[in-house]
Amino acid sequence: MIETTTPIARFLVVFAAFVIVVSGLKMAGPLLVPFLLAVFIAMIVSPLLAWLKSFRVPSVLAILMVVLLLLGVGLILGAVIGSSLTDFRQEVPAYSQKLSAMSERAQQWLSLRGFEIDAQQWQNSFDPGAVMKLVGSTLASFGNVMTNAVMILLTVIFILTENIGFGEKLRLARGKGVSAEWLSKFSGSVHSYLAIKAAISAGTGVIIFIWLTILGVDYAVLWGLLAFLLNFVPTVGSFIAAVPAVLLALVQLGALYAGLSLGGFIVVNLVMGNVIEPRLMGKGLDLSPLVVFVSLVLWGWVLGPVGMLLSIPLTIMIKIALESQSETRWISVMLGGTNPPEPVETDLVS
Repeated sequence: MIETTTPIARFLVVFAAFVIVVSGLKMAGPLLVPFLLAVFIAMIVSPLLAWLKSFRVPSVLAILMVVLLLLGVGLILGAVIGSSLTDFRQEVPAYSQKLSAMSERAQQWLSLRGFEIDAQQWQNSFDPGAVMKLVGSTLASFGNVMTNAVMILLTVIFILTENIGFGEKLRLARGKGVSAEWLSKFSGSVHSYLAIKAAISAGTGVIIFIWLTILGVDYAVLWGLLAFLLNFVPTVGSFIAAVPAVLLALVQLGALYAGLSLGGFIVVNLVMGNVIEPRLMGKGLDLSPLVVFVSLVLWGWVLGPVGMLLSIPLTIMIKIALESQSETRWISVMLGGTNPPEPVETDLVS
């Protein structure tokens, strides 16, 4: 029966299964988001755990040190960012009103020079004040997720504990005659990617914070945090992170400082994205711009704003997993950019 199934029928079955899985993920979003964040954090700190163990630090002590580091960073960020986020959300209506007034003046300026544009149509098509409202609600949604910090931290601890012997258990489960090279490559690639990307993103966020602080832009710590988070999204993330900071600089300080803010974003992301990141990471994990955009939309729709943050790491993990097996490597090539990686022989041995 299966052998006589037509290709169209098989495609429809696979597509229907995909729709069911995606729908289930969307329904389970409130439960999945904290768990995926915990997995994301655990993978970022796993290289640090491995580094501590390389110095013969006992596993329990190494995990305790990593957890204490996470607690310290979390408490500092919560104290600094929490108050700034509250103040910013209170100021959003005022900023939005000023941006709308500037937009109306621009429309009137164009009308005086012969570019007749209906005021209502202009307001509906170009409303920069809506950007500030969207940023405020998005940052608030991140804050709401972090209310589950205790559960996220506990999940991270259990993942790190399980990670110590997971590879050996998986090898035994699949049998002694199975090559574990694919698992080693997958684990190493994912941990390397996330650790390097997190370090580069942190550097980007710190530099943006310092630059905006020097310029005197309000809530520079929020824009540094946003630059850090959105740097995980290649191609479009850096541009999205720049928009609210540049608009705020325009309202608060004027066109000159808005241009300087934009210039800072451009220089930092050009250096980080085109000089430092390729040197550290190489180009073996690249995604095509279309896949980046589709992943951003899909995971954002399924899991909300946090899904947009995790969209590229999740897609990268899927790509690496597909790349590790020759029978699925063609899918990884289709997901990649213009420089597909060379095939790696990691098939199951007889």
